[in-house]
Amino acid sequence: MPALAAVATLCAGLAARALLGGLAAKVLGVALWATLVYALVLLIAPRTSIRRAAAVAIGASFAVEIAQLTPGPAWLSSKHVVLRLIFGTTFSAWDLPMYVAGVLFAAALHALGRSRREDPARPA
Repeated sequence: MPALAAVATLCAGLAARALLGGLAAKVLGVALWATLVYALVLLIAPRTSIRRAAAVAIGASFAVEIAQLTPGPAWLSSKHVVLRLIFGTTFSAWDLPMYVAGVLFAAALHALGRSRREDPARPA
């Protein structure tokens, strides 16, 4: 399931950047990037708790953003468009709350899916 979530999130994020403009594209793209990180955490470690997956995803997202204060991510981003999508180019403090929102969205969906699997009597 994390692989499907990762692919769906990646497609949604690319679509948001391609179809939307301005602030909407930026905010949704950043939040979905963090949602993707959450899905990748679960893909790598499927038995990770929701809280731990969220903490790791937020920590990784913040680390990538803070690394943008150095020239490394901008240099990597100049080498290929895929690297630009992964690492970004410039630090923005406004991205930090969007990362949290994206991860909380993913964690909420994860918790909802988990509760539905654990209670098969619950109507769909």
